[in-house]
Amino acid sequence: MALAPRLDLRQSQSLVMTPQLQQAIKLLALSNLEIEAFVSGELEKNPLLEAGVPSDDFAPPADGVDRAAEQHDLPAETGDADQLIGQGLGAADSPLDVDYGAETFIDDGPGDRVASAAIGSSGLDMLSGGSGEAPDFDSFANPEQGLQEHLMDQARSALSGMDLTIATQLIGQIDEAGYLEANLLETAHGMGVPLYQIEHVLAVIQSFDPTGVGARSLAECLALQAKEADRHDPCMAKLLANLDLLARGALPQLRRICGVDEEDMADMIRELRGYDPKPGLRFSTESAAPVTPDLFVRQTREGWSIEVNSTTLPRVLINRSYYVELASGPQDRTSKAWLADCLASANWLVKALDQRQKTIIKVASEIVRQQEDFFRKGVEHLKPLTLKAVADAIQMHESTVSRVTSNKYLSCPRGLYELKYFFTSGVSASSGDGAVSAEAVKSHIKALIAAETADAILSDDTLVDLLRAKGMDIARRTVAKYREAMGIGSSVQRRRQKALRGQAA
Repeated sequence: MALAPRLDLRQSQSLVMTPQLQQAIKLLALSNLEIEAFVSGELEKNPLLEAGVPSDDFAPPADGVDRAAEQHDLPAETGDADQLIGQGLGAADSPLDVDYGAETFIDDGPGDRVASAAIGSSGLDMLSGGSGEAPDFDSFANPEQGLQEHLMDQARSALSGMDLTIATQLIGQIDEAGYLEANLLETAHGMGVPLYQIEHVLAVIQSFDPTGVGARSLAECLALQAKEADRHDPCMAKLLANLDLLARGALPQLRRICGVDEEDMADMIRELRGYDPKPGLRFSTESAAPVTPDLFVRQTREGWSIEVNSTTLPRVLINRSYYVELASGPQDRTSKAWLADCLASANWLVKALDQRQKTIIKVASEIVRQQEDFFRKGVEHLKPLTLKAVADAIQMHESTVSRVTSNKYLSCPRGLYELKYFFTSGVSASSGDGAVSAEAVKSHIKALIAAETADAILSDDTLVDLLRAKGMDIARRTVAKYREAMGIGSSVQRRRQKALRGQAA
């Protein structure tokens, strides 16, 4: 058979992810703070976008309840990103199918209401210099001095010449806890100075504030503090040289080594407990980043109210008057195409943000509905929950629920929780009906151990019996796994710790 070129027509179906649809899916996984950074970039690129300002149309009701955000009033959404993927409509280069004409936005959350009530517009203008932006109170704070800067200030006043150069080298190798990580012999060879000079400078550094800084071990750190308190006698020196025995609770052996009785040993242990094992941390300039909630949950007379935190969620509007002004002017083909792209991108962003907001509300509403006992009674009543269970209930894909619950936090009267916290594995109940959440089991284990006394330490087998009496069918190895996950030691370790506390009391 001869080979020859020919033309064929074939019809096939394929799932195509447009850039807009990919970006809409990506927005679901972003937190409110990440959304704010993303929107800021879009505002710089698109001249038709502008940051929205709350108006009277979005004023909260007189009773402070956001009716549109309550779970029993949430409208059924159709045409979101998850359904577009499932139906293979990703090839359509159009924004998400949302009724934007209705302009149904989520009302301002409690954060906005508190801020607007506490600070008037004139006060904001005064603090922000008339720019209209919220004042940055962090800019008024003085920068904190770090440990190395604090030590260098003392070194400059106590040393000079080559000694100051050596001190600079050593201080640069002190970690944030205050311990020296340098090898003195290698430092001496590297700088070409005798070892005794390095040791002399280190002794000067160890006399600096905070006491205990520059130590090369825990024993040396505690010894420096004991010398500062004039408690470093031969007995204390022997105790510091045998900290491993103290950690194991071998008190009789320690008393024989130190040559002291029970009363003196208890006094020495009490003295050690007052020392700081990491003196440099008090100068740490690193502060834990505050967690900003993405959702607020509170109980009202009509049920549970779920609101998006609007203080961290920017409102984006399209400047249509500016678009009309540009469209009515003289334009070439390239300018018209650019303006059309800007308008389409602006429309898509507004609709995608609105759809993201509603999807988050829908997922959070189902979580609150299924974990209502937790919000009413506490962690002991947390139920086992999976992503698939929530996805089936709201008729979405499991991956969509996973994206919505990633990096998002929920604030309720019981505290601040990550949305992933409510998805836990289950432990079968002794009665055979239902299951108990793993977090609830951990809470019971923690409460039982916290209530134990020094003469009645609970073993893992005893904990199993007590939990089964509460209706939780759990194995001993599971109890040990949960106990270790919470950082709680074994019964032997807890007995030693309570014995040490009793000695130091």
